[in-house]
Amino acid sequence: MRKLLAAALLLSPLLAVAKVPVVASFSIVADITREIGGDKVEVQSLVGPDQDAHVFQPAPADVKKLAAAKVFVVSGLGFEGWMPRMTRAAGFKGLTVTAAAKVKPRAAQEADEHGGIDPHAWHNPQNVMLYAQAIADGLSKADPADSAYFQQRATAYQAKLKQLDDWAAQQFAAVPVGRRKVLTSHDAFGYFAARYQIRFMAPQGISTEAEASAKGVAQLIRQVKAEQVKAVFFENMSDHRLLEQLSKEAGVKVGGKLYADALSNDGKAGSYLQLFRSNVELLLSAMR
Repeated sequence: MRKLLAAALLLSPLLAVAKVPVVASFSIVADITREIGGDKVEVQSLVGPDQDAHVFQPAPADVKKLAAAKVFVVSGLGFEGWMPRMTRAAGFKGLTVTAAAKVKPRAAQEADEHGGIDPHAWHNPQNVMLYAQAIADGLSKADPADSAYFQQRATAYQAKLKQLDDWAAQQFAAVPVGRRKVLTSHDAFGYFAARYQIRFMAPQGISTEAEASAKGVAQLIRQVKAEQVKAVFFENMSDHRLLEQLSKEAGVKVGGKLYADALSNDGKAGSYLQLFRSNVELLLSAMR
């Protein structure tokens, strides 16, 4: 009896820490999933902070990681173009959760590999509220016993998102619309622009794989001068040499670093909430 009790005591911590193995496509989705899953999940991200999911090439270790997961969380809207091939390669049999499934997609300004849809939906916190619910529902399906826990955490996270969205809307409302103009690396901020009535211009298209043409750059320089854009911004996962050229030729300053498709390792955007607040504060400082 004493031996059985000792064995039970040894096993109980192992049973208590069993977590749902989850793989997320990239760092922003991974962070949101951790917020919802809490200590009931173990989340690994395929594309890490400061890395570009547009050009991600899965390695054998990534395929192995996905094969061992119970849940695969992706953003969707065509952002992870490599995802179907990877799930086939991994023989993934678990649950795929598309976080943006209920987001109303925006049309991209130009046709590209995303099928004419802008996939960067997370730049509107109202969309991230939908992400949170989709992830909570997916985790509940994978782990029904902890459904109430996931739903409670989703509700709490959505309250934080609403507070952040309300704050951003109030801040931008105090800036005249004519001053809400931004030049950045690639066209990743369409949802942000629509939500807060900001005009973004970019030498590249929706994807960082797009090549900026000499004619397009020259036209953009003329536009920046004509509209008196105050600053240009580079992104944490992009080559910013083109923007430095634009800054020099258009005579505008480099306003700093925005976080577009990835969290960062610099301490300023370690979570989605930090990423969003940092972007808002930086843009406001230039517009004012």
